[in-house]
Amino acid sequence: QVQLVESGGGLVQAGGSLRLSCAASGSIFSINAMGWYRQAPGKQRELVAAITSAGSTNYADSVKGRFTISRDNAKNTVYLQMNSLKPEDTAIYYCIAGGWVTKGFGSWGQGTQVTVSS
Repeated sequence: QVQLVESGGGLVQAGGSLRLSCAASGSIFSINAMGWYRQAPGKQRELVAAITSAGSTNYADSVKGRFTISRDNAKNTVYLQMNSLKPEDTAIYYCIAGGWVTKGFGSWGQGTQVTVSS
């Protein structure tokens, strides 16, 4: 069992930046990839970014060039640096960790709210 604790959400103006963190504990040996999903009101949860233990990354087209995912394997922590935020980035952001996170398979965090005002 993997436990994930997210932090770093909040309210920011359009054009601003936020950094999300997600720390994993428990059965961390089972973690290959980590990532972030988001879900806006009335919309399906979507993949934002993912990173493997080897450092390979995957981004949604809507955030490429603005968001950066990184990982500290020693701390079992994944980060999401979000720059040039837009109102459409407003959502609950969920951390995921496991073997195939790009398909939504893994352990989930509780979510952290990101609100971007125009």
